This record gives sequence, C-alpha cells and structure tokens, in this order.
Amino acid sequence: MQCGWPLLGPLQWTRYVNKKVNVKAGKDEEHRGWLLTVDPVSASLVLVNFRGESGASVQVVMGHAVEEVQVLQEADEETMQRLQSSFLPTNTHRLDPKEQAAIRGRVRTWLEKNRVPVVEEGEELRVAGVLTITAPYRPEDCCSSNQIILDRIQKLIQNQPCLAGTDPEQTES
Repeated sequence: MQCGWPLLGPLQWTRYVNKKVNVKAGKDEEHRGWLLTVDPVSASLVLVNFRGESGASVQVVMGHAVEEVQVLQEADEETMQRLQSSFLPTNTHRLDPKEQAAIRGRVRTWLEKNRVPVVEEGEELRVAGVLTITAPYRPEDCCSSNQIILDRIQKLIQNQPCLAGTDPEQTES
C-alpha cells in the first residue's frame, strides 16, 4: 500500500484486518503484528503480537503517522481464533437455556416491579424501546445510546435482590 493510509477509508482497511502486516510510520519506525482492527475515525491501527500460548501485546499505531502498510502473511484458522478471542473475558461460560430463561424472567419481573416498561424480544429484554439487555442479563450486558437510562437500569439491575442472595418475592422495592 502506498502513502495515504487515512484517505483509503474503512472499506479498504478491512482488506488488511486479520493479516500480519509491516507498518512504516515516521522516518525510521516500523511496526509488525497482526492487524486486529482499524479505528474508523483516526485511521489508527491496532496490532497484536502473541507471546507464547497465553499472552499477547497490543500496540496502536496512529493513523496520521502511517506511511505504508504491507501485508506479510495471511492468518490461518488458529491465528484468526486467537485474534478474535484475545480480548474476551476468560470466565465466560454458556448458560443452559432453562437457566438463561429463569434469569431473564427474574430481571424482567424486577424491572416491572420497579415500574420500568420492559418486553421480551426473543432472548433479549427491551426497556422502553431504547435499551437492550442480552444474556446473561447483568448490568454490563445493557446497551443503549441514552446514557441516563443506561446508568439507571444498570444500577437497578445491580441492586436486584436475587443478585444479593435474597428471594425477590420477599423483598419490596
């Protein structure tokens, strides 16, 4: 790739994602690593280098400094898997469908008890049409562009009695 990295745009940048690249930045700087992603606003590159079986180092190369990006290697299936799972929490585990439905039901009941309009849409809970809660229905599983509603619902879920180890039917809001 020639000069003008920031001018290429997201559609062109995606051709480099999940590939080992050599990035020339500045006069004498070169950076190598697996390109994880490119920031669409700043054109900055996020490079990952694996250290043995368990570790990885992450480096960000600012988009305005990039002079050239050269593909060195395509990722194999194992490398793609490592790249995609590098930043996931290590303690994630899948709930069985019955357990997931029970938790979803408890969260929905708690929100309704606190006069929050909530509906089930498949495996998600939708709050007032502006917030979505996905499995496993914890405060960090809430998503909304409205920060005020997001904060309030997260606090409400965090203060849910069954999270504190008590029975929600015995506790009044």
